[in-house]
Amino acid sequence: MRLLRGCVMKIDRIATLVLVLSLFPAIALAADAGDGLPDNAFKTRYGSGWECFRGFIKSVSGCDPIHVPKHGYLNSFGDKWHCERGYMPVKDDCVAIPVPKNGFLSDSSHGSGWQCERGYRVLGDTCEAIKVPQNGYLDDASYGAGWKCDRGYRADGDRCVAIRVPANAYLNASNHGTGWECERGYIEARGECIAVRVPANAHLDYSGKNWECNRPYSKLHGQCVAPQ
Repeated sequence: MRLLRGCVMKIDRIATLVLVLSLFPAIALAADAGDGLPDNAFKTRYGSGWECFRGFIKSVSGCDPIHVPKHGYLNSFGDKWHCERGYMPVKDDCVAIPVPKNGFLSDSSHGSGWQCERGYRVLGDTCEAIKVPQNGYLDDASYGAGWKCDRGYRADGDRCVAIRVPANAYLNASNHGTGWECERGYIEARGECIAVRVPANAHLDYSGKNWECNRPYSKLHGQCVAPQ
């Protein structure tokens, strides 16, 4: 009997302790209400002394719920909302992004939210096919005509025309003027490459387009003269 009474008393103490612990949240809420803590808020040790729970935002009246539209979601801080992929914010809603034919959704947060497929370029709200001329190819650059000419050809309006390379010259894509350059020892003149005239006691300089005198000769009237 003593053992039974002891067990009953022990159970009663545990039940009393559980009851007291269960009352703590209510006591804490009552204390918070007494401290002027608004609904849906929690205490902090900085700033105003309290912050709103996730999904709520501070206002004059306290913590107002954030309206998350359909196809929207709260950000990582829980104080703003963003639209799902394929949707864009319009006022208080998330509206589907109108992707044109031959376009696809873009992961960029800037612009229209879509881009054109390869071989197409943006024209207003549509994707226009890039017309690549004969002897040309698609260019992946985001600017310009969208195409470039094959080696040996140059752009002329919307065409690619063959580059006429004169004798003693070679193709040079970096030369946007003619597309070709004279070989070393030659200079361009009237669309042709003429030989650099090197006088006696002289040699081509580093550029290959001019000459300079050998030592100890010096230049005088287009010739190399010996020192006096």
